[in-house]
Amino acid sequence: MYLSRLVPDPSSHDFLRDLGDLQHMHRTVMSGFPEVTGDTPARSHHAVLWRLDRARTSQTLYVQSGTRPDWGHLGDYLARPAEVRELSPVLDALRPGRLLAFRLLANPTKRQHPEHQRDPGWRGGRRDNRYPIRKPEDQLAWLIKQGQRHGFIVPAGADTRPDVAVSPAARRTGRQTGRRANTITVDPVRYDGHLVVTDPDALREALGTGIGPAKAYGCGLLTVAPPRSA
Repeated sequence: MYLSRLVPDPSSHDFLRDLGDLQHMHRTVMSGFPEVTGDTPARSHHAVLWRLDRARTSQTLYVQSGTRPDWGHLGDYLARPAEVRELSPVLDALRPGRLLAFRLLANPTKRQHPEHQRDPGWRGGRRDNRYPIRKPEDQLAWLIKQGQRHGFIVPAGADTRPDVAVSPAARRTGRQTGRRANTITVDPVRYDGHLVVTDPDALREALGTGIGPAKAYGCGLLTVAPPRSA
């Protein structure tokens, strides 16, 4: 796998366009990879995940992929040349019990049937709708449940509470193209903290395929690093 670090030029017209529309940002991310034929979507074929990290004075776009990307065509979109590194050393170093710092921008949701479908007399089809999880304690519970599935736990911090900060991020929107032209709405949540590896294979899978929904729209990329000092 590869991890690209892109620093967009904040004055770039194309970047400002992408900031306002998730579909445009998705298209820019996918422009770094060859087109594919067949029924498999290009994002799945190249195992692409991405995340835009926002700071006060700059923004950084991280793109993870199974295929080595080519960002040479972005030109003035970037404030500096793109950095691309292999993730094999990170993946190979995962061991049970290892402590790591992590960041995850996720779209925690819950499935719920519309009210009329809960009526025992309802004879129409059943459709699961996804609803964003709003309460911080429920957002934390969602992460802990994901950890159980994906090979990690969140340890207790110095105050005995889970060692993770849960922060709501700004709502992101966009509009799909084509005949349906649906509106895209994502309510992301950022998780920053520490994790302990319990199942290296499951965690490698999660690092490669992402966690939660809205992976095409900047959610699901889990990044890890050596633990931060106290």
